[in-house]
Amino acid sequence: MQFDFLKNAVLTALHRGLSIRQFRRLAMLEFLRGGAVGKEMPRTLADRLHALARLAAEPLLQQLDTRADGLSEDEAAQRREQAGLNEIQHERPLSWPAHLWLCYRNPFNVLLTLLAVISYLTEDAKATLVIAVMVVISTLLRFVQEQRSNSAADRLRDMVSNTATVLRRDDTAPVTRPRHGTAEGTEVAIRQLVPGDIVLLSAGDMIPADLRLLSAKDLFVSQAALTGEALPVEKFATLRDAGVASPLELDNLLFMGANVVSGSASAVVIATGGQSYFGALAERVTAHDHTPTQFQAGVNQVSWLLIRFMLAMAPLVLLINGFTKGDWLEAALFALSIAVGLTPEMLPMIVTSTLAKGAVLLSRKRVIVKRLDAIQNFGAMDILCTDKTGTLTQDHIVLERHTDAFGAPADDVLALAYLNSYHQTGLKNLLDVAVLEHVELKRLLDVAGDHHKVDEIPFDFARRRMSVVVSEHGAHHLLICKGALEEMLAVCTQVRQDGRTLPLDDERLAQIRAVTAGLNQEGLRVVAVATRELPPLRQTYGVADEAGLTLVGYIAFLDPPKETTAPALRALAAHGVAVKVLTGDNELVTLKVCKEVGLPVTGLLLGSDTDAMDDATLAAAAETATVFAKLSPLQKERLVRVLRANGHVVGFLGDGINDAPALRAADIGISVDSAVDIAKEAADLILLEKSLMVLEEGVLEGRRTFANMLKYIKMTASSNFGNVFSVLVASAFLPFLPMLPMHLLVQNLLYDVSQIAIPFDRVDEEQLRRPLRWDPDELGRFMVCFGPLSSLFDIATYALMYFVFHASTPAHQTLFQSGWFIEGLLSQTLVVHLIRTRKLPFVQSRAAWPLLGMTLLIAVVGVFLPMGPLAHYFKLQPLPWTYFPWLAAILLGYVSLTQYAKSRYARRYGWQ
Repeated sequence: MQFDFLKNAVLTALHRGLSIRQFRRLAMLEFLRGGAVGKEMPRTLADRLHALARLAAEPLLQQLDTRADGLSEDEAAQRREQAGLNEIQHERPLSWPAHLWLCYRNPFNVLLTLLAVISYLTEDAKATLVIAVMVVISTLLRFVQEQRSNSAADRLRDMVSNTATVLRRDDTAPVTRPRHGTAEGTEVAIRQLVPGDIVLLSAGDMIPADLRLLSAKDLFVSQAALTGEALPVEKFATLRDAGVASPLELDNLLFMGANVVSGSASAVVIATGGQSYFGALAERVTAHDHTPTQFQAGVNQVSWLLIRFMLAMAPLVLLINGFTKGDWLEAALFALSIAVGLTPEMLPMIVTSTLAKGAVLLSRKRVIVKRLDAIQNFGAMDILCTDKTGTLTQDHIVLERHTDAFGAPADDVLALAYLNSYHQTGLKNLLDVAVLEHVELKRLLDVAGDHHKVDEIPFDFARRRMSVVVSEHGAHHLLICKGALEEMLAVCTQVRQDGRTLPLDDERLAQIRAVTAGLNQEGLRVVAVATRELPPLRQTYGVADEAGLTLVGYIAFLDPPKETTAPALRALAAHGVAVKVLTGDNELVTLKVCKEVGLPVTGLLLGSDTDAMDDATLAAAAETATVFAKLSPLQKERLVRVLRANGHVVGFLGDGINDAPALRAADIGISVDSAVDIAKEAADLILLEKSLMVLEEGVLEGRRTFANMLKYIKMTASSNFGNVFSVLVASAFLPFLPMLPMHLLVQNLLYDVSQIAIPFDRVDEEQLRRPLRWDPDELGRFMVCFGPLSSLFDIATYALMYFVFHASTPAHQTLFQSGWFIEGLLSQTLVVHLIRTRKLPFVQSRAAWPLLGMTLLIAVVGVFLPMGPLAHYFKLQPLPWTYFPWLAAILLGYVSLTQYAKSRYARRYGWQ
């Protein structure tokens, strides 16, 4: 029915006893949820958006039950209760049963369950119980760790929130109609927005909800996240073409997920959260988006390497034991036990807990991890591309000089720059802040009061300038433009000198370049100021009016280097991270700053140089160059891509709208909490302090996290490979099984439990000196090199039990199996400490106390099972005390040979 939404609102209003005003608000919310009112408000989302786009501003505000000066706090709170928070559920939180099922559902647990079922059917209750315990422990540990990880990640994300600028009405104040160009907004968390809010937008802002424009000035919006179009589109306050099919093509609508490239605007929120266009799209696509990240792909490669090895070895074990022992059922159970022994059941839990712990530790270093998998790239990063301002420098720019075009001090240039910065409503950068905070500008407040703003031409990164048009006492219009020197000279035809306006000829142009070069060499950033007088015939101006300008002079800024920059650069270099500076600033200023902070400059490229190169040439040049100056946003992005194509893991640190493309292109995007919304959205990590020293600490923490994950994978792979090799040898020559399936399962369970403390282990400093990367090929080589070492001492144990203790017949197989059970478990426990470091374990490098304690506990349990009262239950038996000196000798030999092999391996292949 066409009036379902109205019926729902009426019933709710009667039930709640709402007022007429509250009923109107409720009716509008019902409409936004999908209702309809006859032909004017059709049902479908697209038709509703078309209907809202066609409404004039006043009827639209009435329809949304709001005003041009916005909602009050109480009204916003009431709407928030009804409409909910402005959030898109990209990944809806799973219920605990669904999460528990997900933790169970992996190939390793399925294989264990299959083995448990077979054991149950063969009436082997003990094996069934042991396997069930393995499954339960593996699943519950992963469940608990992921719950804690998700909670930690949520808390960390809450530390970084994007905001929107909204108008909040004060109901106690007189009602006035605000001018959106000068209205002061309130910063509100995006998730707190509600339908009817009036939002103010400028360059760098994310579109926080679905909006209908009320006013717009040179507004260009990137809709790539929604449409895939690379180029930004211009939006207008009035609907120019109502006949387009797609709502995304409507000129006066903005959609959540887009961002403002340039210009300014005011708009009213028409839909939030799941009711937005992006929300409706997200519900359809996020459930099917399972593309693995590079980190996940690396984990998958490791898992499949072990699974392929298992699939090859388990049938071989089955055939050998089936033919030599004649009991095919027992051989099948034994082969399945071997398969289980080769599966890293704890891998998901170890990875999750290690990443979660790393994220929490990074937060203590004032680095917030938005995406846990990014920690791997953080540890692997070998090139850091960074901007200059606020990273190498103090991020506290001061206005140092104001001169005419030929270098003489000039107060009129300061006044003009002040008027430009005071009246602009677009993207206010640090330069504008420095102008407005200048101590000499207090007297200029009266000057600003004498001038009425007519219009502005907002900044964009193609023009690299911005203009305001002011009128003094309603007389002539004055266009005041400020921006980068070269871009300003391109639109100037005259220059002011000693009160006279002269043509900008080649001689004067050469003088201007010499003056500005001298300022740059002093480390000053130069911004040119120019004007143009216009007749007061119109109220709207555009980029075309920035022509025929008169150059008045410059304002020059100083941004001194940070004291911490030089030691941070040395520390990054010592840890294998090369720093490259990518900036839109002048090359002379950048070179001076690099010299002051001790960054060796091995090459310089300008943005214009990169445009003249093909990708192959640029890739070669980018390897040697340190500084890239006068770059556009797309040139930054291209440089990041060619460095990645060269095989580097590239991080990019940026905080501006011009950095967003490069942040997305980098292996790891790094931004700061004070960055523009689009930069924070594109980043993987957020720094709460914009400092290379903080970043260097974060890199080391990322490497520690990654190194601990590699430990588990190396230990599991090499130890399991050695065990299977030992089983093959024993199966071929012994008249009985070297171990019962239950023995293998218990041993595997105890070994896995000993690994739980790995995320808390410390890492040798030597392993932190260079980037760490996934390398499945290196893992295979490591497994083949170190796995057979343990097999040598397993075979020595066979000989000991067979010849010394005469456990050579089926009647004495329990003694044999008990001897190998203890030796196998202790050697596996030792491998944790042998492989975690290149150094001599326990002497030169000691594991953290949690890992030491856990491995000691497991070793004690492993000896207790055969020697204690539970031995009969596990089909084991106590060993003679003369066994233990032999065991000590075997383990000492294992440690010595492994240590020798480590040194040989590290010299040839390296160690990570």
